[in-house]
Amino acid sequence: MSTLLIVIIFLAIVFDFINGFHDAANSIATIVSTKVLTPYQAVVWAAFFNFLAFFIFKEHAIANTVAKTVHSEVIVGNTGLIIILSGLIAAIFWNLLTWWYGIPSSSSHTLIGGFAGAAIASAGFGSIDSAMILKTVFFIVLAPLIGMVIAIFITLITVQRSFWLKLSVIVILVGVCAVFVPFKGAKGEIERWMLIGLGVVFSIAYFINYLRGENAYRTQNMYKKLQLVSSAAFSLGHGGSDAQKVMGIITAALVATGYIHKFEEMPNWVPLVCYSAIALGTMSGGWKIVKTMGTKITKVTPLEGVMAETAGAITLFTAANLGAPVSTTHTITGSIIGVGATKRLSAVRWGVTINLIWAWILTIPVSGALAALVYYIISFFTK
Repeated sequence: MSTLLIVIIFLAIVFDFINGFHDAANSIATIVSTKVLTPYQAVVWAAFFNFLAFFIFKEHAIANTVAKTVHSEVIVGNTGLIIILSGLIAAIFWNLLTWWYGIPSSSSHTLIGGFAGAAIASAGFGSIDSAMILKTVFFIVLAPLIGMVIAIFITLITVQRSFWLKLSVIVILVGVCAVFVPFKGAKGEIERWMLIGLGVVFSIAYFINYLRGENAYRTQNMYKKLQLVSSAAFSLGHGGSDAQKVMGIITAALVATGYIHKFEEMPNWVPLVCYSAIALGTMSGGWKIVKTMGTKITKVTPLEGVMAETAGAITLFTAANLGAPVSTTHTITGSIIGVGATKRLSAVRWGVTINLIWAWILTIPVSGALAALVYYIISFFTK
């Protein structure tokens, strides 16, 4: 391996680690704010399921999407490596900056924006796959909306007093999704059974609570226990979604140097290292963003935490199945807004939410501009 390739792999792993602690709040904010787990217990719990995703997400559709953001003929030789290096440096800078100010921006979009921005600086706008970029931009809007709609729906159903109504809706929804959603390949079958398992766990929990006699105390305890399940499911989706983006970048660098010839030849060590790095990053926390996600958007109860995480997990698994590089940050924020809005619209602190939306809008163009600047600087000194 060349020295530049080794530097890129190292920085990619560093970015993945930063992604872990930057996005740790996505997995643990609600479970910490509702005091179901202590911060330390929560990060260990989330990190474990981040890594467990390594054994579930085997087709790497998102990694393939990220790797093809820039046309393969542009990512060739030393110039291709400089493009990737510039994108990584810009993404790391933006991630650290937003983490410092407690802004839950998207690690996924800063990586894609940096990669695309450096490629444009090198070879113009024709160097990027506009369809891939538009797909990413489309899901900037769609992912939080899907999370919000699902969260509103399942929250409104859950707060109904009728046990049989809740049970019927769970059975019908899970059944329809299991039969009609086009899950793909072996990974899709695992996701299908995970969805069925999630429905079974919720049904059993509601049934036991019903038999014991529903009251506020028992119901509250039930949702605290269910939050362990919902946060685990979201952490699986987080690991499976975000680790793949770095896998795509590393694989693009390996192809650029001729180490491998196509994406499908990705070495086994790449996903193992990426899933390990994001899990270790999650272990390190990210408490500034935890505060924003867990308390500043809306006050979250255990019930609402379960609903937000479940809606977020469903959205992430669906997007991963479609190969769409969605933001876990956007997804869980939309879900938290959804559960807050079911109480009343004023329960959501819209001023905080609008600031977050501005950060989302700016992430790709700012990361792209930073990467272009870094590319020009590196190119100047390597001529």
